[in-house]
Amino acid sequence: MKSLRYIHIVLIALILISCVDDLDVTPIDPDSTDASTVFSTEEGTRGALAKIYASFAYNGQGDGKEEIQGIREDFSNFLRQYFTLQECTTEEAIVSWDDQTIKNFHWHTWAPNDVFNEAVYSRIYFSIALANDFLRNIDGSAMDDNSKKLFRAEARFLRAFAYWVGIDMYGNIPLIDENASLSDLPDQSDRATLFAYVESELKELETLMAEPRANENGRVDRVSAWMLLAKLYLNAEVYIQADRYADAMTYIEKVIGSGYALDPVYEDIFKADNYKSSEIIFPLKYDGIYSQSHGTTFIVHASSGGGLDVAGIRGVGGTGWGGYRAVKELPEKFGIDENDFTSENPLPEFPDSRALFYFHTNDAWVWSIDNVNNFTEGIGIYKYSNLNSDGSQAENYNADFVSIDFPMFRLADAFLMYAEAFIRGGGGNQANAIKYINDLRERAYGDDRANINADDLTLDFILEERGRELYWECQRRTDLIRFGKYSSDSYVWEWKGNVKEGAGFDSHRALFPIPAAQLAANPKLVQNDGY
Repeated sequence: MKSLRYIHIVLIALILISCVDDLDVTPIDPDSTDASTVFSTEEGTRGALAKIYASFAYNGQGDGKEEIQGIREDFSNFLRQYFTLQECTTEEAIVSWDDQTIKNFHWHTWAPNDVFNEAVYSRIYFSIALANDFLRNIDGSAMDDNSKKLFRAEARFLRAFAYWVGIDMYGNIPLIDENASLSDLPDQSDRATLFAYVESELKELETLMAEPRANENGRVDRVSAWMLLAKLYLNAEVYIQADRYADAMTYIEKVIGSGYALDPVYEDIFKADNYKSSEIIFPLKYDGIYSQSHGTTFIVHASSGGGLDVAGIRGVGGTGWGGYRAVKELPEKFGIDENDFTSENPLPEFPDSRALFYFHTNDAWVWSIDNVNNFTEGIGIYKYSNLNSDGSQAENYNADFVSIDFPMFRLADAFLMYAEAFIRGGGGNQANAIKYINDLRERAYGDDRANINADDLTLDFILEERGRELYWECQRRTDLIRFGKYSSDSYVWEWKGNVKEGAGFDSHRALFPIPAAQLAANPKLVQNDGY
């Protein structure tokens, strides 16, 4: 069942807001349908909820129109820019393009006027504003009361998710709910206040959201609330300087016992038919025909190119955009170096099936990057594929736009979180921690040859294993900060800190700056330290 794949017709006609004013939720198109009409029918109400989901996945209004002033329409996509800020600031990705300030993220030299940073910040409040507007209007919906309660809970979860992204990336930001004034500029809240708000919302939603795996495909259930609570608590020492690992363990155990299950084949989690996955808890939905956007489409095309037909073997057309690849420290986590590749076999199979890298051992490709502008310096990644798990063409195939759902939350992450919370003193037991890690490694290797034992179960190992399991899934920046490795000069990778050999950088960059345009528009906001 792929019901949320086919909502695009409703979405475009719904409440479209300007990101310039986070509280303005009147339609920006005078011909678009207003809220009273939208919520007068069940179909309209479903479409309004779908619009909140879509705000994390789709570009916006389409037709190349800017939705955020000064930012190209395809650049404004939440996932595209979230990926850049979460991955290019780490050892997992680097970009060869010269689009405005894009290289500054791997170099750790971004500034408050950065357009890509502003795109993410604006997208967060775009989603919050849609959720708030939905919650203000749903009581007048033609839906039955039980459906209203469920839809209201999902909108609140999506708002909580947006705030969690804001807490993680920006720290002190305005807290705006459905009761906020639409005429007054919002006050700035601190991280602790926002943390408590998201925690309270999610704990209340535990019993209001759908039972595990009982919702229609693409819509969240209460397991997403448990997972987000676990992530909030696991990062509490960063966010509020408090040890909440025992609380994290409580919700990790709920997630693991919820009925979701590991997919048997790692690669299938990132294929075009991954809507069938038993592992993905919270997906961002995509379809090559009905929801064309630059989310997973961007990930596939941007990481293809360099003279190798990676685009073709991934079920898309063209030769690839030749933009995003990894630095050598990522494949080295798998014990891989350039000698494992040949010109005749630039896409070898490795013992660890999670190692989905390509590289030419000829004059055109260079393992260690000297010229960041050159896409063929660095290592290619083909983790995401627009082919089905059986190798067939994607349903609703499109050569330009992919049908791969993005796995925002998946069960394997909970397994890794369990082991980490155990090591950090959050409870649980060692036998389970080892079992969950070995479950992932047995899937990766096909047998138990790479299983670990108690001596291997360290925080350093968990960080490396998270890199092997979750690379290119928008996890790494948050992980490195939590493990104390992000800005430190004790853990470096190529071009960290704008130095080829890697160097530490100022710790204030663990938070991104409040965009300069937001500070200019709202004098109540104070910039993050160091900017």
